Amino acid sequence: MAKTKRFLRAEQLCKQFPDADTRTLARRLAKEFKCTVEQARGTLRLVRGQRGKAQRKSATVPRKAGKAGTKPKLPPSKTEGWEPFELDAGRTLSLSDIHIPYHETKAVEAAVTWARRRKPDTVLLNGDTLDFYTISRWIKDPRKRDFKAELEAGVEFLQWIRGKFPDSRIVFKIGNHEDRWDHWLWNHAPEICELPQVQLDAMLQLENVGIELVGDGRPVKAGNLPIFHGHELPKGLTNPVNMARGAFLRMLDTVLVGHGHRSSSHTEPNWTHQEVTTWSQGCLCSLHPEYARINKWNHGFAFVEHESSGEFDLQNLRISKEGRVRAS
Repeated sequence: MAKTKRFLRAEQLCKQFPDADTRTLARRLAKEFKCTVEQARGTLRLVRGQRGKAQRKSATVPRKAGKAGTKPKLPPSKTEGWEPFELDAGRTLSLSDIHIPYHETKAVEAAVTWARRRKPDTVLLNGDTLDFYTISRWIKDPRKRDFKAELEAGVEFLQWIRGKFPDSRIVFKIGNHEDRWDHWLWNHAPEICELPQVQLDAMLQLENVGIELVGDGRPVKAGNLPIFHGHELPKGLTNPVNMARGAFLRMLDTVLVGHGHRSSSHTEPNWTHQEVTTWSQGCLCSLHPEYARINKWNHGFAFVEHESSGEFDLQNLRISKEGRVRAS
């Protein structure tokens, strides 16, 4: 087949713009050779082998499979994986809302002393281990602004808790107070927010004490029990009766949460007559912080024994003013 100038130009365009649709190239070819768009389109289809099976084999610049021209493409997804952080079967101590350096020493020591006798396999620091008062967006006393001291107190606490549980796995779950660090960076120092030196695990020297970090609002699972700090739960609902019932209404599933600083539990059967129970655990911080002098908080923690089958048994424990541990 003798190749005309229009045919040769069509080949050139198809090689130069392999992903362009045929009609777009046809308008350009028609303008150059002063022919109709349909005549130019016919030439391009001949070059690309788009004029039936008989002429497909004679195409000089065949269109690649999947190149649909004007057909819109699904954009690539930026979705990231979000899976629960699984704990090994065994005994897990859950300590929530310690708020270093505004912790209650007697309550922290009571919880740790009680747990050390049970030899937990895992210690879960279930959010708000540090307060990060200085970088809070809320109004604060300028006389207490000392972020360096807060950070040093946090590092010292993590070293202390590692010393108390030298053989246990320790997991540090990010709560809403630890989230303050990223938010502060994004608002005040976005240019350095991706540097490894300013990431929370580096700032707290977690690698030095063998502590694992869990962020992104991921639940921690002890067998069949999902554990959240609590700030990750859906918003917009009140907490009727107690914190645990509020968690039930948000999740409609068995769950343990902190964040509310109150020990409570709630149980309801579902339509298959299986009981669904939710728990909220107490805090280990001061019961009279400057932002909430009057409240209904209590000191407490949780202890979970879970098997490889997923079955678990949970003790939701309170700590009295005298430092005695008792069942919730």
